[in-house]
Amino acid sequence: MSWSAKLATALLLFSCSISQANELVIAMPNWFSGRASANILKVALKNEFGLEAKVAEAGTLTAFAGLDAGTVDIHPEVWLPNLDNLVKKYVTDAKTVALSPVGVEAWQGMCATRAAADAGISDIADLNDPKKTAVLDTNDDGRGEIWIGAPAWSSTAIERIRANSYGYGKTVTLLDMQEDVGMAAVDAAAATASPLVFACYAPHAVFKLHDIVRLSEPSYDPAKWNILLPSEDPLWEQSSTAASAWDTARYHIAYATSLRDKHPEVVEFLDRVTFTPEEATEMSYALQVERQDPYDFAKQWVSKNAARIKEWAKP
Repeated sequence: MSWSAKLATALLLFSCSISQANELVIAMPNWFSGRASANILKVALKNEFGLEAKVAEAGTLTAFAGLDAGTVDIHPEVWLPNLDNLVKKYVTDAKTVALSPVGVEAWQGMCATRAAADAGISDIADLNDPKKTAVLDTNDDGRGEIWIGAPAWSSTAIERIRANSYGYGKTVTLLDMQEDVGMAAVDAAAATASPLVFACYAPHAVFKLHDIVRLSEPSYDPAKWNILLPSEDPLWEQSSTAASAWDTARYHIAYATSLRDKHPEVVEFLDRVTFTPEEATEMSYALQVERQDPYDFAKQWVSKNAARIKEWAKP
């Protein structure tokens, strides 16, 4: 099955799973702060506007296709520059999706536990040295391992491209697995003072939990970044390049432009919603570390921030 056919099938299944009783649909990402913020929007929209919203987990491509088709109304965390190609396709060109003007400052790159940094891995170039990455070998196959993100994340594909562009894709084994599993490995490595290198992003609870070192690397160079979509090139991974640090990161709420006609008051609300990096870290900590239910956490958060939410919802 082609990539486009798989996307169409996923979108159909996603659309069919949504109850018609819900007035709005919020696509929920599978990372912790995204789960929290999706549910915060759900609770706030019910409290302020009396609108029922369905929160449905969806991959980024499925979510954007749903926003374009009108079967999805809101996505709570669209990361840039990760999704620049999708933003160009749907926001700039098709104009079926819009981004809120307020973004949350973020960062992404590669990180190491203190033990890995003390073993000599503190710069991205160190990953090209098999003698240094040998300390990352946990299965005795002669190659170190690095977690580069969850399978459905756009950043995971880009981290694979970065590994190939820098060259350490030939030196280490690149692993993709769900964030729960990846973070459990970080927790275990920190607890046992073991060397570990992994893809990381902030805001995130990991920086609150452990002594984590961000690997240094050459500053972002747009001339060295050329990320293609599968629809643009069947060999998009091999044809793409990313041989420098990530550009300055941020994320925004996205919504279908059709929402301007259906619920203009909701659009005004979404354009005012703002979270701080510190709040995003607390969201991540509550769901990842404390194992709070996303909806229960959201109800508490909305209750504690009722006056602030009222300001967002003012006509």
